[in-house]
This record gives sequence, structure tokens and C-alpha cells, in this order.
Amino acid sequence: MDIDYRQAFDLAPVGLALSRNRTMIDCNQQLCDMFGAGKDQLVGQSFQVLYPSADEFERLGARMAPLLNRNGTYADDRIMKRLDGRFKGETFWCHVSGRALNPSAPHEAGIWTFEDLSALRPVRAELTPREREVAAYLMQGQTSKQIGKTLEISHRTVEIYRARLMRKYKASTTADLVHKLMSG
Repeated sequence: MDIDYRQAFDLAPVGLALSRNRTMIDCNQQLCDMFGAGKDQLVGQSFQVLYPSADEFERLGARMAPLLNRNGTYADDRIMKRLDGRFKGETFWCHVSGRALNPSAPHEAGIWTFEDLSALRPVRAELTPREREVAAYLMQGQTSKQIGKTLEISHRTVEIYRARLMRKYKASTTADLVHKLMSG
């Protein structure tokens, strides 16, 4: 039996995108459906259109490049934004993983998967870009010091963001916050 790789790409149960220099050069229907967009709205566009802000797109790109250089892969949970359709502008949690086709030039070309986590983890509070980053690392079990090192900010600054998140989610402890973030 011959495997039709194009058909496998198109019918994959997760969103798939091929990239060149952080621009989508191809994607499947699942990705289009997830972001409420047509293929013509995504192919040829920078991934930036899928982020809540240009700043988050830039910061994440800078942070993932060294990891892609090291082992060629990257994965995280992040908040992304629906591009169009009835949920246009809605933010949602998304698991993103990818592989650089050339680890020595990580953004040159890659393949990326996107899994919509909104059914498991709805976004319940309006968060700033930095709060979204801190929340994502808290859910991975990282300490304030680890988060601060990753984001290149002081651990005390991370604690300020954690306190803001705790107020927004009405959490009494960090464990309670993480539980509320995970469950929405």
C-alpha cells in the first residue's frame, strides 16, 4: 500500500504548518479550522497573525531559537488568538511543538503541530502578555527563579506577576492558581 503523504498531512488530527523564516508556506485544514481562517488567509503569512500581540511573537521566537539550535525541537503551551470566523479575536490555550529542518538555522524551515487545548483549559481572565508567559511556566511546574531566568527578568518580578494572576483567578496559593489555570 502506497502512503500518500499529502493526504496524511491534510487529514492529520492536529493542526500542521510548514514554515520558512517564521512564515507559513503550507498548512492543513485542521489548522485553518482551529484559527477560524481559510488557507488563503494563512499561507504566506507570518505566524505573528496567530499571536495575541507582536511582542509575544518576537519574544517567543527569540526564546525558542537557542533550543531549536540545540536539539532541533521545541514544544510549549501558549495562548494564541483566533484569526477570523465567529470566534475572531478569541484567545485560547494551544500546545505547539515543532522541529527545525536545519538546527543550525532554526527559523529557516520547520514543521509545526498545533493542538487546541480550549476544551480542557479555557482562558477565563484577561491576561497581559507577560502574565500569559508566567502562567504557562507555572503550569509546567517552574519556580519563580527558573521562570525569571528563562524570561530574563528577576524572580521578584515573576512573583509580582504570580500575585496578579492569583488575584485574577482568586487563588489562595500557587498550587491553587496552577489548578485553576489548568482547569480554566
